Amino acid sequence: MANVKLAIIYYSSTGTNYQMARWAEEAAKEAGADVRVVKAAELAPAEAIASNPAWKAHVEETKDVPEATADDIEWADAIIFSMPTRFGNMPSQMKQFIDTQGGLWGAGKTVNKVVSAMSSAGNPHGGQEATILSLYTAMAHWGAIIVPPGYTNDVLYSAGGNPYGTSVTQGQDGNMIEDVEAAVKHQAKRTIDIAQSIAGI
Repeated sequence: MANVKLAIIYYSSTGTNYQMARWAEEAAKEAGADVRVVKAAELAPAEAIASNPAWKAHVEETKDVPEATADDIEWADAIIFSMPTRFGNMPSQMKQFIDTQGGLWGAGKTVNKVVSAMSSAGNPHGGQEATILSLYTAMAHWGAIIVPPGYTNDVLYSAGGNPYGTSVTQGQDGNMIEDVEAAVKHQAKRTIDIAQSIAGI
């Protein structure tokens, strides 16, 4: 029996969404999926990165994580995106990656991909929901099958109760304020379950 193929595509400047991606990877592997964790290419100038010690450190720590390509999307049955908010929208790094997939979209290769998304911001009402919804708008154009966590498990409530996708607040110290590990793992397993149903696996 074939396994669901899951691509986890993230962008993270200081590590929050990278950690969420890794939690999703752990849960998806436990559910029997084949998993790729890849990152959206960094677009910020080196001077901007160097001016923020946490950003610079994270770039160095994740230098060996492969950058996302069209091949990752084509390969995957399901995709989980994880990204911070930028003014209530997805960051330019993720937006550019999505915007460069016109070839796949035009060839019909984004249709019926099972997609879910997660986000973070610096305060509890910093645009996390809007960021996820901006991603889902693009996914509707792809013909993807959007799978939000909804309120399918009580862990969503303790993680902040975002029905569109797990979201977290990053405190001033760089740590996550809400405990979202269980919610991330539930969302990942739900994404795999739906992908299995659609693929008939």
